[in-house]
Amino acid sequence: MNAELDVTTEDRTDDQVVDQPVDQTAEAGSTPQDAGSPQVNQLENEGDIAADYLEELLDIADLDGDLDIDVEADRAAVSIVGADLTQLVGRDGKVLEALQELTRLAVYRETGERSRLMLDISGFRAEKRDRLTALGRETAEQVKESGERASLEPMTPFERKIVHDAVAEAGLVSESEGVEPRRYVVVLPASD
Repeated sequence: MNAELDVTTEDRTDDQVVDQPVDQTAEAGSTPQDAGSPQVNQLENEGDIAADYLEELLDIADLDGDLDIDVEADRAAVSIVGADLTQLVGRDGKVLEALQELTRLAVYRETGERSRLMLDISGFRAEKRDRLTALGRETAEQVKESGERASLEPMTPFERKIVHDAVAEAGLVSESEGVEPRRYVVVLPASD
């Protein structure tokens, strides 16, 4: 199991860190391996542990929510949907991020392995993924037309990964610059 929680790989050149998108060609619409494989079973177990933990939290907070467990792109994914769960998302997803880390810790406590589990609440991450994918595509088109590099606002590693992937799908290269928490994506024009 990968011990990294960041969703990008990093290449170090001099003293600058440049994020590179992870190749996802094998991930599109597929499970990490065949159903019933040890890796899928491990990810399903992570999802079950996470769901139990989150169910207890919902009970303590007296909130109604339905849990959906899945294995997506080589990681466990748990979604909570319900009437009004905006307080579990928080401003700009800050509460969601904290809950995801707590849930990963709960999985770690049970399995002894670090988890890359993704948590979504009321479709917040799914909507954000759609917006960031569109942003990556639009920025790539602008860079193709202008021939000039474009810098985006600072983003989390999760957000940068989505943009990197969208830019790569559009046929251009992107990199991350800056220092956390102010790292941002730069879309580069095609080289001749």
